[in-house]
Amino acid sequence: MTEIAMPDVTGKQLWLMKSEPDAYSYDDLLAEGEGTWDGVRNHLAARNLRSMRQGDLAFFYHSNIGKEIVAVATISVPGLTDPSDPEGKWAAVKVRPVARLAHPVTLATIKATPALADMELLRLSRLSVSAVRPAEWALILEMAGGLSLS
Repeated sequence: MTEIAMPDVTGKQLWLMKSEPDAYSYDDLLAEGEGTWDGVRNHLAARNLRSMRQGDLAFFYHSNIGKEIVAVATISVPGLTDPSDPEGKWAAVKVRPVARLAHPVTLATIKATPALADMELLRLSRLSVSAVRPAEWALILEMAGGLSLS
């Protein structure tokens, strides 16, 4: 496992994006090189997608199976209309992989960490795209042991 440097978060918004790994996993994103994050049908999650800027960073969270943060991705193209929405009212973005976490951080671990008790992942558990505060971001990366290329 080769460790890589943490991306600079200065001036960036930080996010957590959930995907069911049997539908679209981090490995799928790696294989594509760039993927479209679409299919979001929740108004708050869609507002979060519309708020994203190029270069923002997101934790890639495997929901349902695994329930863990597995990687970091970057927003490569913000401000898209969801191509899966025939009415054109929902948002989408394009994302690119950055790196896997050295060790995934499970939902159970996050729930057991008092400093993460106010994280949107826990407070708004059904939200598929949520904001992450810089202190939460740093703590999760520390818990993961950093980033890895493998």
